[in-house]
Amino acid sequence: MAFQKVGFIGLGLIGGSIAKKMKADNPDVRIYATAHHRETIEAAHKEGLIENEDLLPMSAFGDCDYIFLCAPVQRNLDTLRELKGIIRKDCCITDVGSTKTEIHEEVSRLKLDANFIGGHPMTGSEKTGIASADAALLENAYYIITPTAETPEDTVQEFREFVLSLGAIPLILDYKSHDYATAAISHLPHMIAYTLVNLVRQIDDENETMKTIAAGGFKDITRIASSSPVMWQNICMSNRECILSLMEQYIKALEELKGHIAASEEQAMLEYFQNAKDYRDSFAVRSVKSPDRVYELFTDLADKTGGIATVAGILASKQINIKNIGIVNNREFSSGVLRIEFYDEEALNLALHLLKQHSYVIHQH
Repeated sequence: MAFQKVGFIGLGLIGGSIAKKMKADNPDVRIYATAHHRETIEAAHKEGLIENEDLLPMSAFGDCDYIFLCAPVQRNLDTLRELKGIIRKDCCITDVGSTKTEIHEEVSRLKLDANFIGGHPMTGSEKTGIASADAALLENAYYIITPTAETPEDTVQEFREFVLSLGAIPLILDYKSHDYATAAISHLPHMIAYTLVNLVRQIDDENETMKTIAAGGFKDITRIASSSPVMWQNICMSNRECILSLMEQYIKALEELKGHIAASEEQAMLEYFQNAKDYRDSFAVRSVKSPDRVYELFTDLADKTGGIATVAGILASKQINIKNIGIVNNREFSSGVLRIEFYDEEALNLALHLLKQHSYVIHQH
């Protein structure tokens, strides 16, 4: 089944970005959408992204090939109930929610298992709405796919190919595994950030000394506490059991570290910190073409104005596309080492050749 007529229920940052990439790749696809605000639909129609110029009733989506549910989780559940008696027998419904158990359970209750494939694009921005949507938003982001037991295999493969066409990295998981994993690497960190900020707010003095000097590590670890409170309230309600389980495990881990410090166990503290550092340092951004391969190099960089710009200019002169670039100060190298990541091996090899020509010292692993 091809993506010929597609419906979007909700057209904000994620839904709008998917729709924009879909339209850019296939200008003939007919996209219909409805949203919470009429202005969203008017803007998308004016841009040429969707066919309709006003809000639509659910009945308008009855003959869609695919329907993307891109509203908050509770609203998506309501939409599912409305769509049950409307959609074609071969219609595929997917969602983009960050929690999956609740919607999968509702899908089963409605006996829509054969029509549903869950999805979670693991990307986003501090900006929201269709105006901030970008066709490249999902590039190199993991896009988790959670089929049901009755999702046809050809639908799973078709959707996987679609995810690849977005520039994202597909990862197929059981929905319960998804919710536990995201609770650990996304939901729990948000809870920690919120509690840490509130702790400092409560213990700060009348001169707001802590707030004044807050910088570096504190701002890095608490940046996500600026996320939408309403969204995180919804996520906590939707993934309550997993979040509570991991909070308990985190409290035990914190108590373990507290015990090492209280007992002045120097070696235990060192091992605790070293294990965390080694694991954190092993994290890397994966490539769409080769998810298990990272195309990166490290080069010494003189501490002078324009150093990064000079390197970027050398690579740009040969149209080499950079995925990521930044100073690395916490590795075995001396300070001032520049890490550059590329999308593919061809770009990496050309960059190595160019930088060596310009007498840069290259480090690779």
